[in-house]
Amino acid sequence: VGLGEGLKANTTLTTVHLENNQIGNAGAGGLGLGLKANSALTTLHLGNNEISDAGAVGLGKGLAGNTALTKLYLSSNQIGDAGAVGLGKGLAANTALTTLNLFGNHIGDAGAVGLGEGLATNTALTKLHLANNHIGDAGAVGFGKALEVNARR
Repeated sequence: VGLGEGLKANTTLTTVHLENNQIGNAGAGGLGLGLKANSALTTLHLGNNEISDAGAVGLGKGLAGNTALTKLYLSSNQIGDAGAVGLGKGLAANTALTTLNLFGNHIGDAGAVGLGEGLATNTALTKLHLANNHIGDAGAVGFGKALEVNARR
């Protein structure tokens, strides 16, 4: 997709604000592909863009191969458990992202556990925003267990 192709070629742009648009899953997936090859972009704002699980999985794949992006804002989208698990997989391999904002999505227990599993091996992320999701006791416990593994690293 066009935005992703542009990111592949970009060597100077460091911050992109795309919040309150209609990027959707196809656009987010394209951005994920672009992130794999981009070494300049450090901040990406994608809040309120109709991104759900498929788009988040695509972004997670991009995070796995990216070494520049430090802040990713995905608040107020429709990301659920499968998308959170995909982002968690990306976090497991990522060494650059320090801030991930998932405020106001549809992440439940399974998604919290999936994010936690990614954080069990991630040593870069220092800020994770999960307020206003659907995480219950089981998700909090699973997430906490993964953080214990991270603390022992």
